[in-house]
Amino acid sequence: MTSIESATHDGPPAEALLPAFRATDIEVDDDGTLRYYGRPQTEYRRLERQLWPLFREYGYEVRLDVVDDSEADPITGVEISQERQALVAEPRSVGVNGIPWVNIGMFVATVVTTLYAGTVWYYQPVGGPLDLLVGWPFTVAVLGVLGIHELGHYVLSRHHNVQASLPYFIPVPTLIGTFGAVIKMKGRIPNRKALFDIGVAGPLAGLVAAIVVAVIGLQLDPVRVPETVLNSESAIQIEIGYPPLLHFLAWATGGQLDYADPQLAANPVIFGAWVGLFVTFLNLIPVGQLDGGHIIRAIVGERSESIAALVPAGLFTLAAYLYLFREVSPNAPFLWTFWGLIALGLAYVGPTTPIFDEPLDRKRKAIGVLTFALGILCFTPVPIELVM
Repeated sequence: MTSIESATHDGPPAEALLPAFRATDIEVDDDGTLRYYGRPQTEYRRLERQLWPLFREYGYEVRLDVVDDSEADPITGVEISQERQALVAEPRSVGVNGIPWVNIGMFVATVVTTLYAGTVWYYQPVGGPLDLLVGWPFTVAVLGVLGIHELGHYVLSRHHNVQASLPYFIPVPTLIGTFGAVIKMKGRIPNRKALFDIGVAGPLAGLVAAIVVAVIGLQLDPVRVPETVLNSESAIQIEIGYPPLLHFLAWATGGQLDYADPQLAANPVIFGAWVGLFVTFLNLIPVGQLDGGHIIRAIVGERSESIAALVPAGLFTLAAYLYLFREVSPNAPFLWTFWGLIALGLAYVGPTTPIFDEPLDRKRKAIGVLTFALGILCFTPVPIELVM
């Protein structure tokens, strides 16, 4: 422990924290983290609004924490546990430090899994690694849309000087080959404007990319289903539920989504666009830490929690309706039940709360409403149906 008088660090001096926080001791970790032990002189939200700009000016992200400061009694050797309040200030860095090996490794693995999925959609056998190259158009379509979605978040995070990681792609050996991509927000969001901009940038960027991919895919020739697949007793027929936006694009471009000939199937690039549109809808569900949760929190403030509480009920109702009143395979009811449980957990955790909570301007509110409207056009109640 370092006393206030002898502490050497690059953070704000203890007296600069007054009157919001009265520091008694300062601790400096090897990684540059500062801990100002003491006592808050005001409630947490006001404390944060007063001190966060000061620490950011010095290059730190700060939070109020309870620190377990246990130490052994010098006479008895018995460990004495005591909890003290402290302002924990961590050095902030908006850029990328070093080579992001984890991001690169996960991306390469996702390229492999999506290549395999694409090869399957092209109905090509996989006898060796080079055979996977057949699926490259599908991989470019899917990873292009997902990558541009996350790039939208990243660029606006940098614009608002908020710490964020590069995208983490998630490889999974499924019909899609991935569970999507995420970025980690490491810093606090300064205000509703930044929360909205960062939240809305991903869906809008990804939506534009998905539309471009869809238009390209609709101009490509369909793939031919081999006779061996059509006549196989173990084959599973997969029916894709196309959302209204994709139907509109097919009508506008003169493209085709379905074929009367069972030997013909839509080009897998169209399925890559479908993935992008479906991911856009899921991300725009207005709850918790999803993009839709960020947008609705920025628009309506704390009332967003009341809206988020209704979302799980809506998803469970949709699942029940499909199960009871629609003759569909169990996949769709299970999917929306699964997302209902996710939404329930996200609603419990709550939304991101910006430091300064002033109302959003009308222009951004209008963009938010338009974004949700576009998200609805990406929705289909039965996305995928498996017919045995």
